Amino acid sequence: MGETHIARRRRLAALVADRGAGALLVTRLVNVRYLTGLDSSRAALLVPADGQAVLATDGRYAGMAAQVCPELPVVVDRQVAGALVKRAAEDGHRRVGFEAHDMTVEQHTALLDDAETGLSPLGHLVEELRMVKDEEEIALLREACAITDRAFEAVLPEIRAGVTERAVAIALERAMVDFGAERPAFASIIASGPNGAVPHHHPGGRELERGDLVTMDFGALYDGYHADMTRTVAIGEPAGWQRDLYDLVHRAQRAGLDAALPGAETKDVDAAARDVIAAAGHGEAFTHGLGHGVGLEIHEAPLMGYDKTGKLTDRVPITAEPGVYLAGRGGVRIEDTVVVRADGPELLTTTTKDLLVL
Repeated sequence: MGETHIARRRRLAALVADRGAGALLVTRLVNVRYLTGLDSSRAALLVPADGQAVLATDGRYAGMAAQVCPELPVVVDRQVAGALVKRAAEDGHRRVGFEAHDMTVEQHTALLDDAETGLSPLGHLVEELRMVKDEEEIALLREACAITDRAFEAVLPEIRAGVTERAVAIALERAMVDFGAERPAFASIIASGPNGAVPHHHPGGRELERGDLVTMDFGALYDGYHADMTRTVAIGEPAGWQRDLYDLVHRAQRAGLDAALPGAETKDVDAAARDVIAAAGHGEAFTHGLGHGVGLEIHEAPLMGYDKTGKLTDRVPITAEPGVYLAGRGGVRIEDTVVVRADGPELLTTTTKDLLVL
C-alpha cells in the first residue's frame, strides 16, 4: 500500500496548506498508521504543506519503519514529537499545526518550551480523510465482517440453555481468531434475559434460560480494520412481546439503512430509525445513537445521533444499530456494518436478521 499512503499524505498536505500552516505534526498513533502503514506504540509524523514528510520513531521500530515505509526519512528518537518540531524549525516552518485532540496540556507545554516555531491546533484533519475509505480499506473491512459472520454461524450450536454468557463470549472470540482474525475488535457483549436491558452489559456467569432473548455484539479485527455486528436470538419459543419488540427493532434498522445515502444528514438517518421506535411508544427506551463510523478504530467519524451534525458521503462505512431496552425484562439490538453507496448501503455483515429460535 506504499502508493496509497503517499496519496493520503498528499491529500493531507493540501488540507494543511488550506489552513495556512507550514506543516502538521501528527501524533495520534492510528493516524500515523493511516498515513504511513507503521503500526507502533511510539511514532509521530511531520507532514509539510509542501515537501517531504518525515517520520519519527524509537529504536524498537526503526527497522520496521524501513520495511513498511522505505520512501520516508526516519528520525530515531524517543521524544518523537519534540524531534519533529525541531526538524520543522530547521526546515523553516514558522507555523506548525498539531492534533490538539490527542496532545495533553503537559506535552504541549513541553513542546512550547523547546520549540522555535509556532504551534497551532488544526482540528481533526486526518480523521476527515479517514472517514471516506478507499476500496483497499473496504476490502479489509469486508474480510473482517466475513470472519465475524462465519464465527457466529460456527458458534450457534453452542448457544443454548445452561451455557453462561461468558462461555458464549469466549466461544465467539476463539472462533473469530480461528477463522483468521488478529483478535476481537472489542470486548464482546453477551446479554441474556434481563441483562439485555443494559446496552453494554459485560458477559458474566448468568446461565442462558429458556424464554431469554440474548443480545450478542461482537466483531473481528483483520489487518487493523474492525467489524461490528449485533444479533439477538431467542432461547426457546419467544413470547409475543419479544417477537413484537424484535420486529420493531428490525423495521427501525431497515428505515435507518434506507436513509443512509450520500448527502444525507447524519441526524436525519438517526431520526429515520428513531421515529419508528418512538411511534411504537418506546422512544425513551432507545438510549443511544443509531451508529458510528468504523475502520482503523471501532468508533470513528461520522457519528449518527439526534444531536450529531455532518453528512454521509460515498464509501463511508458505518454501523446501523437501533435497540430497545426494557428494564427488568430484556432488550433487542440489531446491528450491521455497511458501506454508504449511491445505490444504497452495501451490507458487509450478512448474517440473517430473521429471529433465530435456538
